[in-house]
Amino acid sequence: MKISELLTTPPEHFQTPLQEKVYTFLQENHIEFERVENDPARTMEECKLIAEKLGCPIAKTLFLTNRQQTKFYLYLMPDNKPFVTKDFSKNLGISRVSFASAELLKEKMGVEPGAATIFCLLLDSAKDVQLVIDKEIAEKDYLGCTDGTYTCYMKIKTEEISANFDYVRFD
Repeated sequence: MKISELLTTPPEHFQTPLQEKVYTFLQENHIEFERVENDPARTMEECKLIAEKLGCPIAKTLFLTNRQQTKFYLYLMPDNKPFVTKDFSKNLGISRVSFASAELLKEKMGVEPGAATIFCLLLDSAKDVQLVIDKEIAEKDYLGCTDGTYTCYMKIKTEEISANFDYVRFD
């Protein structure tokens, strides 16, 4: 897999409106980041190589919904931790959730499976999505995530997430 050297500037050309929104948000809020450009990465195995280059783990980002598809959750968790629906639901005091469909992911979050990122929450269509961050991710110094594409991953300080996004911590 081809991975660039570390970069600290936005891409010269944006692939999607979300990607442009991500870098506008980062610049407007004076949030420093490092990023790499890479061959398309859609699996956590491919992300491990990117994580090595960035020097921080890439969070597994799950888009979940209740059975009625009326409540939505974006869950950031460690890549090596299994997702257990029962534990997630019990911890949040909600009914069981399942993975949202690719169609719902595109509609609400503006991305294809594998490109979900915390920055999807910048979209108006995602205003009703509850952010949930696993304690192991919340306690790290840095968060590794996509910029809404398969070909660019970034590293930002976790404290910037706390300062700019409301979330529920999953213990």
